[in-house]
Amino acid sequence: MEPEEGVPLWRLQKLPAELGLQLLHKIIDGICGRTYPLYQDYHSVWDSTEWMHVLEDITNFFKAVVGKNLSDEEISQQLDQLNSSHQEAIMKCLKSRKDEIKQALLEEIVDISSSQLQDFDWQLKLALSSDKIATLQMPLLNLHLDVKENGEVKPYSVEMSKEELQNLINSLEAANKVPPEDPPDQRQILDGLTYEGAPGISLHRDLRWGETASGW
Repeated sequence: MEPEEGVPLWRLQKLPAELGLQLLHKIIDGICGRTYPLYQDYHSVWDSTEWMHVLEDITNFFKAVVGKNLSDEEISQQLDQLNSSHQEAIMKCLKSRKDEIKQALLEEIVDISSSQLQDFDWQLKLALSSDKIATLQMPLLNLHLDVKENGEVKPYSVEMSKEELQNLINSLEAANKVPPEDPPDQRQILDGLTYEGAPGISLHRDLRWGETASGW
């Protein structure tokens, strides 16, 4: 059965199964700051418009499932209309490169330089188990940012452990100490990460409050 239009990654079904794993790894390379795959290598499968949608769909899919830390079961439910070969390739890529994608998401947050934080939200939850550890009981923070870049509001979502949150806070504080006379592109985040019309309400300060409130 062919997947219906609108189903996540439905365009991937046009790709021969033996090429799926290679394409997915190349797109993850792009997410992680390296080179994205080239259209010329896939022009026989998709036209140029379809190709742009394929890159966007797969990129957004990987960022979403890693940022939300979805379980294998939840991911599989989103892929159930793809053929088994593509499903297997996607799960294999996620298993081997999830940490790389997660690090790329964290770096995206830290590297926001000339942007304004429109809104943010966080939610604390307790992870009871993982695919490697039967009993985990690890507190995790779901962080969601709505950031205005060049007039457009873009969402950023990522799930972090206590250690990853502390690393992010440290990065924010380090960026805040950069002298104002340094070039703007070297100032990573805090000048922009304040509410519009309310300077001084900074992300790292509220996250510290959240850390204390949660009892971490």
